Amino acid sequence: MNKQIIQTPHAPAAIGTYSQAVKVSGGETVYLSGQIGLDASTMQMVNGIEAQIQQVFLNLGAVAAASGGSLDDIVKLNIFLTDLAHFARVNEIMATYFEQPYPARAAIGVKELPRGALVEMDAVMVLQG
Repeated sequence: MNKQIIQTPHAPAAIGTYSQAVKVSGGETVYLSGQIGLDASTMQMVNGIEAQIQQVFLNLGAVAAASGGSLDDIVKLNIFLTDLAHFARVNEIMATYFEQPYPARAAIGVKELPRGALVEMDAVMVLQG
């Protein structure tokens, strides 16, 4: 298996034993690690659920771009929320970043996330060859 590690300064640096993304199988499939609402320039969490959702999409977009794609290339998105009451707001904000056909998606309620984040998202992207 061919594996390329993706890293960009335009998204938060990995804060553990993981890579921002991994491109495999000849370069068309990219697995994007979970992103939380950290501002890449300060490595500080942005305040509030709306700002965190926006920041997560910006971070995913930066990693997607560093991988040679964009949010439009995401085929699967996983959303983790510490409060599922925020899911409607995720949908509203997501609609500003994605157009139909939308990626497959899961929304999962979790007890807590790293650094006290309210939302985390990871994704699978398939690049057009």
